Amino acid sequence: MEKVVSAIENIFPGLIMDIRADKIEAYNGPDSLKMLHELLRRQKILDTARKVLLRGLVGNTTTFQLSKQAALMGVVSFPPEEEALGSLHVQITGGESVINWLAPETENGIPVREVDLSEIVVAMQEGADV
Repeated sequence: MEKVVSAIENIFPGLIMDIRADKIEAYNGPDSLKMLHELLRRQKILDTARKVLLRGLVGNTTTFQLSKQAALMGVVSFPPEEEALGSLHVQITGGESVINWLAPETENGIPVREVDLSEIVVAMQEGADV
């Protein structure tokens, strides 16, 4: 369980975690997504991330999986299916505006428009979509 907590903290630092015997539920505001935002750019996987996030979008929430082993090393990896030892199941609320901030549309691998996190926070508070 300790390694799972470390894996989560590597990708989503600052989360408040509810650790139980069989699972960990973690939550917090948009600031906890800043490391994921940075890693997607550093690893140059914006297009892949965007596809995964949009594919998991239902209503205002997107769900996807991350590799626990990769996250333990501070790397973002989207496994195509549940891993043998289990994957991290992630759920992010905020709809397409959060996806546009995390993984914007790109042209030749470069974001067409970078959205500022403050725009997302304001939009979420007003119930709008950026």
